[in-house]
Amino acid sequence: MNTFPSNFLWGGAIAANQVEGSFNLDNKGLSTSDMLPNGILSPHQSREERTDGIKDLAIDFYHRYPEDIALFNEMGFNCLRLSIAWTRIFPNGDELEPNEAGLAYYDKIFDELAKHGMQPFVTLSHYEMPYALVENYGGWGSRELITFFERYARTVFERYKNKVKLWLTFNEINMSLHAPFTGVGLQEDASEQAIYQAIHHQLVANAKAVKLCQQIIPDGKIGNMLLGAINYPYTCNPDDVIAAMHENNKWLFFGDVQTRGQYPGYMLRYFREQGIEIAMEPADIEELASASVDFISFSYYASGCASADPKQKEVGNIIDSVPNPYLEKSQWGWLIDPKGLRILLNFLHDRYQKPLFIVENGLGARDEIDENGEIIDDYRIAYLNDHLVQAREAVLDGVDLMGFTSWGPIDLVANSTAEMSKRYGYIYVDRHDDGSGTLTRKRKKSFYWYQDVIRSNGASLKA
Repeated sequence: MNTFPSNFLWGGAIAANQVEGSFNLDNKGLSTSDMLPNGILSPHQSREERTDGIKDLAIDFYHRYPEDIALFNEMGFNCLRLSIAWTRIFPNGDELEPNEAGLAYYDKIFDELAKHGMQPFVTLSHYEMPYALVENYGGWGSRELITFFERYARTVFERYKNKVKLWLTFNEINMSLHAPFTGVGLQEDASEQAIYQAIHHQLVANAKAVKLCQQIIPDGKIGNMLLGAINYPYTCNPDDVIAAMHENNKWLFFGDVQTRGQYPGYMLRYFREQGIEIAMEPADIEELASASVDFISFSYYASGCASADPKQKEVGNIIDSVPNPYLEKSQWGWLIDPKGLRILLNFLHDRYQKPLFIVENGLGARDEIDENGEIIDDYRIAYLNDHLVQAREAVLDGVDLMGFTSWGPIDLVANSTAEMSKRYGYIYVDRHDDGSGTLTRKRKKSFYWYQDVIRSNGASLKA
């Protein structure tokens, strides 16, 4: 009882815009992420005003993928979560025919994974979309993007149906509420009305992609992906309990629509009270109702607290929250709460009664090479060990858990700040915030620890 299920998927998770580099090779178009090459900047800039940034090379996975996949294989991965850059397939997003060079590139990636017995787990849109769709259509604020996304999804499902059996639609779809340019291609000062309208279009596109995948790849599975931002009541005051309920509903809304196929009552009430009117076509309701994802996936890094007292709130890295006096923080100010993962797993399983997949979990920290040339990242090992122990507890609770892909198995460029110093990997990459470095790969202590965890299917974890 101290191991995970025999068919458990072990691996890591990466995103195209944070590892590939080569942002302008092989006819690739500019993405929204490419327009923020140094992290969160003003997206009001034009293509001509774009400056070079650390993401332009990232860690050069575009050329070094055989070496990196071999290292993943050495750790024992049987699964790698990665994303397809939409702009490698449709450079401007609205073309009628795809870019063959982009399709061929991912063929090579998937073939390399197959060579090592590693299952690809592909996200269709991971914090990026064609920037031309923002310029020419206004991002997801336009219904036309539903057609463009459907064409993109159909193209890659048809192309890779024999190579990829696990899919996700949108990465952390609920993050559009906090970072609208990243999520839906709207300006950061967009109104709630505009953001929720764009989200509606994205949810309809999600439903179309789910149905397409289930039709084209009947032996595959497609899920959604949430940022699992679970909030506890700050106190047992019923007002705080209700505040936590409201905070959790903000992100559960996405899972409810993608799983149950309809807008929940609490969201309809919120729209009424805020004067938000979502323009829908009659077919939208049927579209949402006819497409339920096969499984729920989520990222989990930290929990939060909610209080009815607005003075309690603290500005966070991305999401504001109320400090939890019972938890320690990481170097980047994120609360470390392994038991929160068990709570979240039980909560989501009880709510949706579908298989779950932890597709992101990890610790961002500043790693140092010691006098022996080694990276002793015991803090990362402790973080991941404690979270995996709680995931195992959730399995014993009866949760149907498909797998665990930690973020990110190799050091990569942070999405929000374009830092290399915020390292997550088991593999060190010699690249730094100023862009210097040789890009040499180096195994950290955690590399061998994770290797043992996978080899033992979790039995080596220390409770």
